Amino acid sequence: MTVLVLRPEPGASETAARARAMGLDATVAPIFEVAAVRWRPPDPSTVDAVLLTSANAARHGGPALADFLSLPCYAVGESSAAAARAVGFGEVRIGDGDGAAALAAMAAAGVTRVFHPCGSDHVDLDFPGASIERRIVYAAEAAKRLPPQAVAALETGAVALIHSPRAASLFAQLLDESAVPRGRVSIAAISPAAAAAAGGGWQRVAAAPRPRDEALLEIAVQLCQTRAPGSAA
Repeated sequence: MTVLVLRPEPGASETAARARAMGLDATVAPIFEVAAVRWRPPDPSTVDAVLLTSANAARHGGPALADFLSLPCYAVGESSAAAARAVGFGEVRIGDGDGAAALAAMAAAGVTRVFHPCGSDHVDLDFPGASIERRIVYAAEAAKRLPPQAVAALETGAVALIHSPRAASLFAQLLDESAVPRGRVSIAAISPAAAAAAGGGWQRVAAAPRPRDEALLEIAVQLCQTRAPGSAA
């Protein structure tokens, strides 16, 4: 049972390690390369807390994040929380849903001024009564073609792991330009939005019930264990 990990590093290796711990084989073939971009931070005195929807925002935020480390950080998922702790945030609260759920939790705690460092591909989150200072601190450059190891894995029946709507759209495009037809590929998506962004024509599509890597891998295990008739072993 093999999964194809398409997310950028270092997240790709983290997902692959989780997959292997669950008894899956994992092929790592990122279709994005993440890099920091220049950015100007808001005045720390004008925000109450930090919203972290991606671990990459912490990893690539750079020295400018230092002025915000004393503020509460609301992280979406354990990976984002771990990255926040690694750069020095002392008070990290892990949300149980997506960015919108994290904003709701911040509002419930009385936070009205939010700093949201994020990537160039992001959801413009909003919440009634909240003022959000959004800054793009990293960008993900898309691959021009599907990596050869990805093609090889898909030809032998690997389940593709989709971590975002943008990844879904890009994967569909790159696959259509390869020799592997959609009808032979099953995908496990981290959310219904990511599943929808992949479009149609797949052998099977399943979306995780929660936007977590662990939930995504559980869905992938189910797909691997219940292969469609005629698929590769």
